[in-house]
Amino acid sequence: MDTEHASPRYADIDVWEPADVLHAMLEAQMSAVAAVRAVLPAIEQAAAAMEQRLRAGGRLIYVGAGTSGRLAVQDGAELIPTFNWPPDRLLFLMAGGTEALARSIEGAEDESGRAARTVEQHRLGPTDVVIAVAASGTTPFTLSCLREAKRHGALTIGIANSRGTPILQEAGFAIWLDTGPEPIAGSTRMKAGTAQRVALNLLSSLVMIRLGHVHEGLMVGVQATNAKLVRRSHDILRRLTGRDSGDVADALRRADGNVKLAVLLLHGCSRDEAAAALERADGRLRTALAQISRHEPVADGRDVLSVAAAPPAAVCHDD
Repeated sequence: MDTEHASPRYADIDVWEPADVLHAMLEAQMSAVAAVRAVLPAIEQAAAAMEQRLRAGGRLIYVGAGTSGRLAVQDGAELIPTFNWPPDRLLFLMAGGTEALARSIEGAEDESGRAARTVEQHRLGPTDVVIAVAASGTTPFTLSCLREAKRHGALTIGIANSRGTPILQEAGFAIWLDTGPEPIAGSTRMKAGTAQRVALNLLSSLVMIRLGHVHEGLMVGVQATNAKLVRRSHDILRRLTGRDSGDVADALRRADGNVKLAVLLLHGCSRDEAAAALERADGRLRTALAQISRHEPVADGRDVLSVAAAPPAAVCHDD
């Protein structure tokens, strides 16, 4: 496995000056980020396939063990407050369970039988998306989950740092991060982990953008779960509508904190009309605004209102 090799470059790292150690490790981190550039086409293809399944109501399922599993869980957990991704459509299959998020659970990654039972228990199906992450590409728990998910028709994406390994060979979409040997041989929390974190971030963020949770570069799907995010919701709404703080606060209250709904409310829609417009637009605020303004072309080239026969609820007017 590439991640287990000892590199001559770092053979004497334990006797180097501290500054030299830091420079060398930083250099390694930069190369890990650069490794992601080579797989951008693979990430794009995987995201397109994910979008189709998730639009059909599927779940997003992260699978992993150890460092890779913890990085996967971190990526998924952040989708809820950032993009308001439904918690009931997010699942983590972590070797060793939740206890393994804070400490190493010896032997958990080898429990392939438990992995298969876990997948069966959660009844994965054709609309579900599984992202399996393992630096080695061979972790029994992760590989077993991927195989079982694939057997049930789920879309499978494999992310690994070792070439030609089973997770990459058997996944529907393979993302090989060529990070090579670590400065500390086998310590995949370093280069391999950095590349995984970047790849996961790009993959999930692209999917969320495509699903309509970002508008004009803003988090219109943000879930205001604390004071900072409440302020962010207000700032986003003011920027998108130009309305004053009082109007913004009232619209967010009527929309129960949903920024996209609030934007449409400030364009004169009732709550039901706004919800219906967003549903017709597959959650894309830009498309919904085009509908209610009767602008036929939208940014992605689709004709969202080519005839004037849309139901009255599709058309709202400014106050």
